Amino acid sequence: MAGQTRTAPRGKTSLDRTLQKSEEVAADVQRASDNLAVVSTVLEQELPDEIQVGEVAQAIEHTSQLEEKLAKSAEKLAEVNAALSEEIEKRLEATAERDESQALAEKLKAKIRANGSD
Repeated sequence: MAGQTRTAPRGKTSLDRTLQKSEEVAADVQRASDNLAVVSTVLEQELPDEIQVGEVAQAIEHTSQLEEKLAKSAEKLAEVNAALSEEIEKRLEATAERDESQALAEKLKAKIRANGSD
């Protein structure tokens, strides 16, 4: 129908692509956090206590802090992605409702024109 916009299928909108990229980043951040946790654990468990002093001790502590920071960032990204996904769903519903209303309006206009030309 003239003037009617079509709803883009899920996965085709710019918000869907943004969500997909954000989910990929969240997965990367989570993997980095997991890997850093392993490194931190290995350093703490495998290095003798007499070596875990000074700069080495600072590096081990810094590794642990970075792992925690990455884990928190991954959690925040997951929350943002969930909110973004919910917003996409709401927009799709609103767009579908708008499209239905526009289609009904077009039908009514056509009916009025047909009745007016009688």
